[in-house]
Amino acid sequence: MKWWRDAVIYQIYPRSFADSDGDGIGDLPGIIGRLDHLAALGVDAVWLSPFYPSPQADAGYDVADYRSVDPLFGRLADADELIASAHARGLRVIVDLVPNHTSSQHVWFQEALAAAPGSRERDRYVFRDGRGDGPPNSWQSVFGGDAWTRLPDGQWYLHLFDAGQPDLNWDNPEVRAEFEDILRFWLDRGVDGFRVDVAHGLVKQADLADWHLPMMPLTGPGAEGAPRPPMWDQDGVHEIYRRWRKILDSYEGERILVAEAWVQPAERLAAYVRPDEMHQAFNFEYLEASWTPADQHSVISRSLAASAAVGAPTTWVLSNHDVVRHASRLGLPVGTPRPNGIAAGDPQPDAGLGLRRARAATLLMLALPGSAYLYQGEELGLPEHTTLPAEARQDPTWFRTDGASVGRDGCRVPIPWEADAPSYGFGPTDRSWLPQPAAFGELALDRQVGVPGSTYELYVAALRLRRAHALGHGELTWVPTPGEVLSFTNGDLLVLTNFGPVPAELPAGAEILLSSEPVAGREVPTDVTVWARLT
Repeated sequence: MKWWRDAVIYQIYPRSFADSDGDGIGDLPGIIGRLDHLAALGVDAVWLSPFYPSPQADAGYDVADYRSVDPLFGRLADADELIASAHARGLRVIVDLVPNHTSSQHVWFQEALAAAPGSRERDRYVFRDGRGDGPPNSWQSVFGGDAWTRLPDGQWYLHLFDAGQPDLNWDNPEVRAEFEDILRFWLDRGVDGFRVDVAHGLVKQADLADWHLPMMPLTGPGAEGAPRPPMWDQDGVHEIYRRWRKILDSYEGERILVAEAWVQPAERLAAYVRPDEMHQAFNFEYLEASWTPADQHSVISRSLAASAAVGAPTTWVLSNHDVVRHASRLGLPVGTPRPNGIAAGDPQPDAGLGLRRARAATLLMLALPGSAYLYQGEELGLPEHTTLPAEARQDPTWFRTDGASVGRDGCRVPIPWEADAPSYGFGPTDRSWLPQPAAFGELALDRQVGVPGSTYELYVAALRLRRAHALGHGELTWVPTPGEVLSFTNGDLLVLTNFGPVPAELPAGAEILLSSEPVAGREVPTDVTVWARLT
């Protein structure tokens, strides 16, 4: 069995995981010091968000040098030590690769600014002449505002995200060769794979046709029967990943590629994980599914079928650094569109309901065949920080929309380790690059370890049972159930989630192995998931 087909992979957002030097920003030595937590939790691998040199216009997703470490996070030697220390604990290491764009401070872009229109230097990026006094087309930035910035010489450059993140021209052979060399640089240092940022965006439609619909494929455009946006999911991306796959396959140890591809329908996403391309692709359609048995059943079934058609595993994810934490998102009324952040003046999630549903959703997810992704702090039941003051916000979305879109800061707040320590144990001082809410104190790791019923202990038990019952490479069979109940078997386990207002009854003889909340007898309460063995 290939390790990545059923792995549980833990996302570390380095700025917010652990701060070793007290400057208020997490770093690589801090991560090294907390690796025992991940080993005890029971995950198989870690995925690190960017730690490369960067002006931090988008918290490191604007890379100035792909072959080094930003002094904020440590040194290249720290990256080597982290990889070795993780491997010593049986943890694999996946690093972020950001190939759609560089930082505007990258040496290539600085050379492009100094060069003339039509030069080799500008051909590495997407430079175009405008239409009259306006930009080359109607494209908008995902972060808000125009996707084009004009230079003093009159040309415009494309940035689908922040102006400090100019898009590369992937039709340029020099760009392709550079990233193949970057892959080898990190593979030679021992990384086990790459999570590929904006994997659906590298190739643009040749004519850069106008586009007036929303930018994100999962919000409608790109869905079955709808036109595909000219900046996303172009067929040319697959040639790039086939070349990358050959490079990874030339190394020992099953190194992997993981696509961050906001693509639908599921069959389109499955194209990224054909046998000669990537190994995994994030299942954002699952993350977007509403908390109803019908939607969960539909997305799970469709995802498994599409992946099986190309012989790939399905991935499952509920939270990451770009979305509202599911302990808060599920505390909003069912059917609420997924918010891009929650501000103090917005309708606030029901914290108790959100955590109850989050625990149930996690048990449902971890029982599914395939690979699962966890986001740092979800094992503590952390909610979104929904009352961040405006002056603390740092997400470029906040600034590019003049505060109309809150952005992602609320899910990126440094996590708590010790309830009574400075910055809740995040670092040795009270400094924290984003302020932590008071609620984090009671959710700190040291308040949960060894406490029966805590969210941390629920995750530990679930991961232990998931491995013991080989759920990740099992086979799902739906069990017909009445009412608002979802139930299936995976191997020798029965999994049941009750979404409805009345208790659901387990079959006679069912032995409960784990439940997201206490269960009396055979009646499963509302918003509870149970793992049971039939005797």
